[in-house]
Amino acid sequence: MKKLYELAKLIRSKNAGPFMESIDILFADRETYDKVLATGALSTAAVAELYKVDEGSVSQHNLPLANAVKFSFPRRHPSGDFLDDDLYGCQQHRPMVNLEIPLD
Repeated sequence: MKKLYELAKLIRSKNAGPFMESIDILFADRETYDKVLATGALSTAAVAELYKVDEGSVSQHNLPLANAVKFSFPRRHPSGDFLDDDLYGCQQHRPMVNLEIPLD
């Protein structure tokens, strides 16, 4: 097993408007991108579990030309809300970095 941060070149999060956030995962090369996606570990189900959201609310966009995967899902609280702890959504990638990928 490897952690996602050991395989990805960049893992980041950001707002996708005030009610949604997105997680971007970029890989250095197509081979790594293909291997990680082939495991099935990087999925809407995994993201839903990590972020405690309904799987149906998670969208996945595979971008092979960029060796990237993007996930979008509703924010727990709108950006700027009294209960919001990350106005820009830039610290929400934390759970993804330790996602276990079944590769040697």
